[in-house]
Amino acid sequence: MSEPTAPSVPPTPPVPLSALLAREDLGLRQIAGPPAPDTVIHWAHTSEMADPYPYLLGGELLLTAGVHVPEAAGAGAYFEDYVSRIVAAGGAALGFGLAPVHDAVPRALVAACEAYGLPLLEVPPRTTFSGVARAVWQLMAQARLAELRRVTEAQQSLAAAASRPDPVPSVLRQLAQRLSAHALLYAPDGTVIASAGRAPVPGTREALRKLTAVVRPGAVTEPGAPTGPAEATDPAREAGPVGPPGPGDQAATADRRRERRTPTAAASSAGSEGHPTTPPEPGPTRATPTSATDALGDTQLAAYALGGSSGFVLGVATRRREPADHTIASVAAVLLSLLTGEHQSGAGAARSSALVRLLLGAVPAEVAGLLGTGGRWLVVHARPENGTPDPVGAAALGAALGSPLIDLGRDVVRVLVPAGREPAAQPGWTLGVGAPAEPDGWPAADAQAARALARARATRAPLVRHGARPGLTELVPRADAEEHARVLLAPLAGGPALTETLRTWLSLHGSWDRTAVALDVHRNTVRQRITRCAALLDTDLDDPDVRMELWFALRSH
Repeated sequence: MSEPTAPSVPPTPPVPLSALLAREDLGLRQIAGPPAPDTVIHWAHTSEMADPYPYLLGGELLLTAGVHVPEAAGAGAYFEDYVSRIVAAGGAALGFGLAPVHDAVPRALVAACEAYGLPLLEVPPRTTFSGVARAVWQLMAQARLAELRRVTEAQQSLAAAASRPDPVPSVLRQLAQRLSAHALLYAPDGTVIASAGRAPVPGTREALRKLTAVVRPGAVTEPGAPTGPAEATDPAREAGPVGPPGPGDQAATADRRRERRTPTAAASSAGSEGHPTTPPEPGPTRATPTSATDALGDTQLAAYALGGSSGFVLGVATRRREPADHTIASVAAVLLSLLTGEHQSGAGAARSSALVRLLLGAVPAEVAGLLGTGGRWLVVHARPENGTPDPVGAAALGAALGSPLIDLGRDVVRVLVPAGREPAAQPGWTLGVGAPAEPDGWPAADAQAARALARARATRAPLVRHGARPGLTELVPRADAEEHARVLLAPLAGGPALTETLRTWLSLHGSWDRTAVALDVHRNTVRQRITRCAALLDTDLDDPDVRMELWFALRSH
């Protein structure tokens, strides 16, 4: 037989009790219990039952005219039992109507509500219970409208962030701003690859890291971490109505009421160290949940799995949980899934097979057919305009260029793109594109793309293509051109840096500053290297004929 569990509050927007008290047309007055700003209500319910426990879901404003109160109830025992049952059921507040039964709220009821921490409202004779319920519904409608407006605005801002040149950091920043939270993106290995938002309280990152193991496929849950989507339960509620708690249990009773007002937690309730209060029970293996929540003191934690089995996880830490927070975070999780997810398909298996064959000694020409297109490819070198490339940004760039074949270097991202897909300039990136090449020409195309990127950075162009027009090299047999280049450039054979500096300097029409930018060196270093080249070659580099001959040789080198 299954154990009874604490019922959830109705799925309605919470309404602050203070908003109901602010309605002048109702004339409600709080006469006992904790301050109104600390209380929210989810429902309004009228009952004249002496024991309302079986009829409450939790979170209600219970309205009564005191018809059920016996004449001999003034001693206080009746009201203590009555209030304790409301608190045990999770009632949020009690409204007592004046007239026609009672001219004033019984003092014993006021004392009982004060003792058990239950807000008590005095309802004047002119205010009907149906009027109070209607006001609650109106406030709920306003709250729902505000919630929908907040979600819509967040969706629009998150979608706009996803279209920026740095989509993943932008989405995280927007999410952190919308939720006043600290947001982190975890890689499949559990490392943080991006974060945004206010600095969290100490221990938050460690608690979030443990929570991510709950939703990451194949992860081993660490001791002390929540174990999955188990709603917090109330031991007193599970035990059934065995009797009213005493005034000394006021704090524990208030805690149970607060737990029942936040029933959507997907992980076990946590204490100050983020550990669940109830250990998991042994049972059949459950499917990995897609989201989980926990708490670290007053900080609310949430983790969302991205892209099914990709292993990326979104972590969010907020100081308070608003009704629309989960929806907004879920929108961000979907966008981040699209930005980080790798498509699992036959093409992915073919690429894996190609990699294995290369590692086992195959040449590129033998495995090129496994990549799914024709034999000619473009090599693209890309560098972000700000900062250094990261894995997520590189993946987004590859998706924009239409290729999953990405190599993330320290400063440069290299992408292998089918020749039929013409690369276009990408916001936030500087691109260099090599000439279309067969697999045996990929190393040369790689060098061309590197030079094109250097030129693009020097000229501040978003994209530069190598060999955009037919040149002199097409008029001379390749073997002859290579032999001529070998002889002419032989004095520079011992210094690769000299050869590359000369190539870049000539391509930029002898500009010292732009060459320095392209090579990431000081302009004086460029001058020294060019002077050294002129001395080794024993020629005048200011002569345009010399420059033309050297450029021809460097193109064939």
